[in-house]
Amino acid sequence: MSSLAVSNEHAAASTAKVIQPAWVRVVHWINAVAMIMMIMSGWQIYNASPLFNFTFSRSITLGGWLGGALLWHFAAMWLLMINGLVYLVLGFVTGRFRRKLLPITPAGVISDTKAALTFKLSHDDLTKYNYVQKLLYAGIIIVGVVVVLSGLSIWKPVQLQWLTALFGGYDVARYVHFICMALIVAFLVVHVALALLVPRSLRAMIIGR
Repeated sequence: MSSLAVSNEHAAASTAKVIQPAWVRVVHWINAVAMIMMIMSGWQIYNASPLFNFTFSRSITLGGWLGGALLWHFAAMWLLMINGLVYLVLGFVTGRFRRKLLPITPAGVISDTKAALTFKLSHDDLTKYNYVQKLLYAGIIIVGVVVVLSGLSIWKPVQLQWLTALFGGYDVARYVHFICMALIVAFLVVHVALALLVPRSLRAMIIGR
């Protein structure tokens, strides 16, 4: 193997190591597991009292029945809340949010969206987020906070009546919770799709980070 090839592999490995620090990878996967559990159990809970004229197939729900789904949902809720809190605290304390997600400008988002739609968006430096990524990641953090708060207002509408009132009441909070869930599912789909569209060499770096 030539020295140039070794140098390139070393550089790639070094780049891969700094894409995401270890704590980000850990909380990322814990969040992913907790969120999937909450979504699937949440669909079973939704089926017990649908908001719209459809229900979810039992094959993609978790819990088997309302009581079982609630147990799964609450268990995943605590995991998500604790892990999410760790992520937020470390994100602010380490300055990661400021470095990775700011600034976000309308011009930058429009420009990078056009580039992404025409498959001209650069992936040269995986340590830096483009404006589309910044908007999506910042947005999903906000959605995550809202879905937790709306869930709490549905869970404890009497004890947390001030929170339920903030959402416009119990019924409105249910719609807010459902919409946030739909946004999270959409984000997961887009996230996976974009990962698959990244060139294989770069994807290998991401997976191996």
